[in-house]
Amino acid sequence: MGKVQVIAEPGSHEVTLVREFNAPRELVFKAYTDPELIPQWWGLRSSTTVVDKFEAKQGGIWRYVQHETNGEQYAFSGVFHQVKAPERLVYTFEFEPMEGHILMETITLEARDGRTIMTDSSVFQTVADRDGMIQSGMEWGANESMDQLDELLETLKGT
Repeated sequence: MGKVQVIAEPGSHEVTLVREFNAPRELVFKAYTDPELIPQWWGLRSSTTVVDKFEAKQGGIWRYVQHETNGEQYAFSGVFHQVKAPERLVYTFEFEPMEGHILMETITLEARDGRTIMTDSSVFQTVADRDGMIQSGMEWGANESMDQLDELLETLKGT
């Protein structure tokens, strides 16, 4: 359904990603909250995602470990602050190798004519953290994950 639209105003602590999916929001929400589905789309194609912990409820924790083909591995983790099916997820996000650089992420799913508009708003502690994430290749990585999510949703629509 196209590429991720990235909105990053200069000097802001926030970056927003918007992507449309040709699937009902209940299915998109399921892909975000089913630990069996997450490894099928989250992360880069060149890596493998393992869901170490996943409790999609207020106060629940999540942790994913990425395994690279060269043997390296690194983890991402956070705490859920809101889980409102099928429209909203709010959680913290931390790249564990950069401990202490925690952001608050809000995923909003809007139903529109059988499609879903996904808006992912991330608020960083500092502008420098936000800019560092953007410069690290965030847009490229987000597009790859969202393309994989789009492919997964196409297969799930028939089930």
